This record gives sequence, structure tokens and C-alpha cells, in this order.
Amino acid sequence: MASTPSPAQPRDQYATHTVTNQPPDLAPYDASADTALLEGLRREGAGWAEEDVRRLGLRAGSAEAQEWAELANVHEPVLRTHDRYGNRVDEVDFHPSWHHLMRAAVAEGLAGAPWADERPGAHVARTAGGLVWGHTDAGHGCPTSMTYAAVPALRAQPDLAKVYEPLLTGREYEPELRVPTEKAGLLAGMGMTEKQGGSDVRTNTTTAWPTAEPGVYQLRGHKWFTSAPMCDVFLVLAQAPEGLSCFLVPRILPDGTRNTFRIQRLKDKLGNRSNASSEPEFDGTVAWLVGPEGRGVKTIIEMVNCTRLDCVMMSATLMRKTLVEAGHHVRHRSAFGARLIDQPLMRNVLADLALESEAATTLTLRLAGAADRAVRGDAGEAAFRRIATAAGKYWVTKRGPAFTAEALECLGGNGYVEESGMPRHYREAPLLSIWEGSGNVNALDVLRALRREPATAQALFGELALAQGADARLDGAVSRLKDQLAAGSETGARRLVEQMALTLQASLLVRHAPAAVADAFCATRLGGDWGHAFGTLPDSAALDAILERALPDAR
Repeated sequence: MASTPSPAQPRDQYATHTVTNQPPDLAPYDASADTALLEGLRREGAGWAEEDVRRLGLRAGSAEAQEWAELANVHEPVLRTHDRYGNRVDEVDFHPSWHHLMRAAVAEGLAGAPWADERPGAHVARTAGGLVWGHTDAGHGCPTSMTYAAVPALRAQPDLAKVYEPLLTGREYEPELRVPTEKAGLLAGMGMTEKQGGSDVRTNTTTAWPTAEPGVYQLRGHKWFTSAPMCDVFLVLAQAPEGLSCFLVPRILPDGTRNTFRIQRLKDKLGNRSNASSEPEFDGTVAWLVGPEGRGVKTIIEMVNCTRLDCVMMSATLMRKTLVEAGHHVRHRSAFGARLIDQPLMRNVLADLALESEAATTLTLRLAGAADRAVRGDAGEAAFRRIATAAGKYWVTKRGPAFTAEALECLGGNGYVEESGMPRHYREAPLLSIWEGSGNVNALDVLRALRREPATAQALFGELALAQGADARLDGAVSRLKDQLAAGSETGARRLVEQMALTLQASLLVRHAPAAVADAFCATRLGGDWGHAFGTLPDSAALDAILERALPDAR
């Protein structure tokens, strides 16, 4: 029998090998070290926020924040339907790391704060903050996004907005369930979809009937996907006597009692594990009408427009995060006698990913700029936002899963294990294409906007005209897009919206990015000089210049 080694003996004496050729931990790193992001921040009117964004980028890339993200996903939320005495409580318990992430996000203004900030560019600053803080965990971005989006919808009912808006725009995170008006800050959720309809919310069967108190209703029904059930208030769709309407549902009523909000179960879902998505049941649930009866979709669509922008932002964030991870790995890993970063084919892959990431980030910030100016009364920007956000939501979120898979492949087997974090990002990527309308829903929404709101097409082509004559491939794409628009077939809606998004991204890069980036994007995405997978840029692409811009440390 082999003897047990003495504790006094050096451990190295019994090691079977020495670990080499493995990259060090990425953290700490600067999540804001993204030239395209910082340039877009300044260009879209929020240069005043750069110092805060840079500070937040360092915090997001810190070892502490990265550990919060990992622990929040390892220790999943737990549903408690009853307390120890048998009382119904319907609470969800989260790991302390979740609360650390949430507290930081709310304090940094990533929830409703921009609506209370009169500075031009406030919404751009929030989006840029999301692009860097999103390097931590995607799950807690859900309640912050919905809180941000709830404010414009709630304004359809001024008396409610007067009470709740100052709390939704606050920067205090108080997770305990209490009377909303007794808290310093609130979070908002949303309850739209049901089993029988999904995105087709007009088929909802949850009912609402008025009480003797004006504006107060009671709800009865079941919601299929309601994320972040520990939020303080929810915007919910239900069938009132005059049709589908929007309602504000608090978890705790003004008298301190619990509203009926029975959480039947938490979803066992693809994607992050840190956030809780639930199925609540309403039965005599007290609710306040938001906007006119029968105008529920029109009221809550203001919320959807905001969360669609956040879907684009979160996809762009996942792209950038996984690109940074891939660049870090290949800089420190060698194979077949050379570092991976020095091998031409790997450089092609990374440069191709860098193009996609910069296009997504640039479009995200342009959409945020349009949203900011639309809020301040710019009708042209409102029309542009209407069509470009739907098109961007369709395309950027579609690119996310393929991008994340390719970035994961750069790490090889090391990227396929949970410790790397890459599987978590890969699972998250498809969500953003489904949330707030799948690809078909967004493509059809673009067609609807073109038919009903002619100003949207005018705004889009006005934007594209700003790059006219700068690149022949872009001019050709704009011409083709006009032909596709004239056809306007429903079966071709995806192709139309894809072309719309690519042309818009190309025009932004032609105007604002270095020639190496713009030329390679136009040659591949518009000119067809490209394969069917990432890493198929033509030999003419300036790989070194593209990589130096995107990953200056990867050399």
C-alpha cells in the first residue's frame, strides 16, 4: 500500500505536471475600454458622463463585481409561497450577490433615473452605463430595464405618475416588500403575456372589473412570463369592459396588506439563472387603471419601445464582453508554435467579430440618442426611433447567438466549461431575440410602421442620406432598400428588415468609424465579399487596424 505523503513535504514533489500555457484571470479589467462606445457617447450628446462611465467600467471589470455575477447565477433565486406559519407570502429569496448588483445598478442610474435628469443626453448616458455594467450579469438588467421603461407608460395616468414617478426615478434600492409610498425607491415589472397568446396580447383572458372607487379595479387571471416578481409594482394588461387595458398592480396595498399576487412557480428557463421569472395568478387583485379603458396596447407600447432598445443594448454588451474574453484568451494561449493572436486565421476571426461588435455598439448609441431627443420633443428623431429601434432589435439580437458561439470557440474546450463564464453568456444570447417580440413580431412591426406612419421611412432615408456618396456599396444598398420597400411583401419582411439594419449600421460606420472598419463592413455585409461564418473577411481587410481599435491589448 502506498504511504501517505508527509504534510511537511513540498506539494510540488507530488504534482504530475506544471500548468503552463493557460491565460491568467481577465479580472480586473476596464469594461469601458471600448473606443467605439466612448466615441458614440460623446457623439450622441452625453460626453459629460464619460468620467462616470469610465469609473463604472472599472467597477464592472473588478474581481469583486465579476464574482457577484458568478455567485448570483450559481445560487439561484428560491420561491417561498408560505411562511413558517402557513401564511401566503409569495416571496423570492435572492443571494446577497444579486442585491449587490442591483444596488450598484440603481445607484448608477441604470433604472429610472434618466427620466428625472434634464440634461440632454441623459438617456444616452444610461445606455452607455448599461453597455459597461452589463459585463457583470445580464439577469439583473431585467428589473432595471422594466423600471426604466415603466415611467413613460405610467405618464398616461398623470395622477399615478405624480405619486410613483419620483420613486421609480430614484437611486435607492430597497428590496423589502413594503407600502410603495413609504420607500425611497421602487422597481417595476411587467405582466403582458399569457399561455394562449404569447405576443398576441389581444387574446389575453385576464379580466378586470371596476370597483366602486373611481379608477380602481380587481383582476382575475394568470400571466405566463412575469419577470422579477419581487418588484414593487407591475404594469399589467387585462380585459376591462371597454377592452384590453393597462393597469398598475402593487405588491403591497396602501393599507399595508399584501395584494393577491400568487406566484405559482418560477420558470426553469434557458439563459441567466440569477433573475426570477414567474407565473403569477390574480384573484381579486387590486389594480389602478393606467390610461383609457380599451387602450392598453397603446399605453404599454411606450414601455415596449424602451425595453426593445435595452434588448439591442444587452446584445451589444454580450458581444463586447465575449469579444474581450476571446481576445484575452488568444493573447495568452499558444498552439502549433505561436500565440493564437499572432496566427492569421485567428486574427481574421477576431477582426470579423470586432466589426460586428462595433456596428452593434454604434447602432445602440445612435438609437439611444434618438430616444433622448424624441423625449425632448424632436419629431424627426421620434419617427427615426420608431422604425430604427424595431429594425435594430430584430437584427442585432439575431446576431448575438452566432457571435457568442464564435467567441466561445476561440477559447476551445476552455470556453465550454462553466468556470469560464462563456456558457452563461451563450445561454443568455437567444433571450434578447425573443423578449419584447420575436423576430417575426419585430419584422411585421416594421412593416406596420412603414404603412401607417410614412414619416418613419422619411426619417430612415434622411439618416442614410447623411452618408450618401461616401461608399458605392452603401449607395447601392440604399437603392436596393428602396426597391424592397416598394415591394413591401409580408413574406419578405425579415429580408427587408435585415437589409434595413445592415444599411443603417454601414452608414453609421462610414460616417464615424475609421476607414479600415467601414471598408471591411461594407465589403462584407453589403458587398458580399464574405463567407457564411465569422472569420471569412477578404484578404484586403485591414485586420491589424481593426484589431488595434477593438482590442489594443491583444498583440
